[in-house]
Amino acid sequence: MDVLNEYGQILLILAIIFGVFMAWGVGANDVANAMGTSVGSGAITLKQAIIIAMIFEFAGAYLAGGEVTATIRKGIIDPLSLQGTPEYLVYGMLSALLAAGTWLLIASMLGWPVSTTHSIVGAIVGFAAVAISVDAVNWGKVGTIAASWVVSPLLAGTVSYMLFRSVQKLILDTDNPFENAKRYIPVYMFMVGFMITMVTLIKGLKHVFKDMGFKLSYPEMFLIAGIVGILVAMLGTYLMSRIKRDVTAEEDDRFANVEKVFAILMVFTACAMAFAHGSNDVANAVGPMAAAIATIKSGAIAAKSTMPSWILLAGGIGIVVGLATYGYKVMGTIGKKITELTPSRGFAAELGASCTVVLASGIGLPISTTHTLVGAVLGVGLARGIAALNLRMIGSIFTSWVITLPAGAILSILFFYVFKGIFS
Repeated sequence: MDVLNEYGQILLILAIIFGVFMAWGVGANDVANAMGTSVGSGAITLKQAIIIAMIFEFAGAYLAGGEVTATIRKGIIDPLSLQGTPEYLVYGMLSALLAAGTWLLIASMLGWPVSTTHSIVGAIVGFAAVAISVDAVNWGKVGTIAASWVVSPLLAGTVSYMLFRSVQKLILDTDNPFENAKRYIPVYMFMVGFMITMVTLIKGLKHVFKDMGFKLSYPEMFLIAGIVGILVAMLGTYLMSRIKRDVTAEEDDRFANVEKVFAILMVFTACAMAFAHGSNDVANAVGPMAAAIATIKSGAIAAKSTMPSWILLAGGIGIVVGLATYGYKVMGTIGKKITELTPSRGFAAELGASCTVVLASGIGLPISTTHTLVGAVLGVGLARGIAALNLRMIGSIFTSWVITLPAGAILSILFFYVFKGIFS
């Protein structure tokens, strides 16, 4: 307690700096892989992706990310076990933010799409093991998270594979792909509207509904998503009617006009996925930051910490700056280096990832959005044969996933001892 009185101002400033640094890492790595399919397929440019992310990621983080956040993300440890030494919780949260942010910086420099959730979880496990005890960690929860390394990509890859196979069968492998695209794409547009609305309702707007004092049931969500799906299909049909067939372009690429139609779809998916992602994953940065700040100000540990709007604002700004300054590396990996993407393939990957998020959330499976999207891109590549995949890059990505948890933990332990040595 004396430590918090004496060094409270310095620790508060560090919590804000490290929280924004972690949010920067979320933008540079996680947001980049959410946008990578759209940019890599050529549906939108890097500049357009940054503008979309600036608007929708920030809106999601600021408007829908404000749930009363549990002090410890994902229930990995019980914060009340540090009741006698609140300064240890502050050191731990600072260490976790700095460790996870550092690992995300390293991964982003190497172009590895890693899970920001796994980074912060690994960091919290590391500091808890040395600050409290190894037994204080909820290892069952950690094991469930580790299982998502297999579940997320497998599920998303299967869904995306089947989706792209249907696109091939109904549109691409036919005598008149452009006319068939106009016939079948409204159905896909309905699916996009439906699934993205479900993702937004389940992962994005749940905090807003909670603050307003009501909760939507799954039948109500299905009804809202169905209405949005119909509206998106109608809007898409109108936009498609304005695309004129360019016969000259088809001489070089018979799918040139079809891909223009799919590019329209990807703008919808990019906007909505950015909103859902911002609302959900900003908590990886602002959750530990809010816990540290609340403990510093009160001098005691609370089971819950209220989320001031300025913290969400700082997190939203950090995310957008991360994408704008360094997101191109991970975008390049997702969009170009796993398999060659076109708008039709990118669409199948993004819709497959959305379906997986909805399905997993509905049945309570823990999943990583990063692993889901990478799995979806793999599934689309596999639909064209194993030769369409860059196996060396896939091996590097899987390796980075396995080392994310221990990397976060080791860095966090080092930083914890540094802070303890300086301030205690």
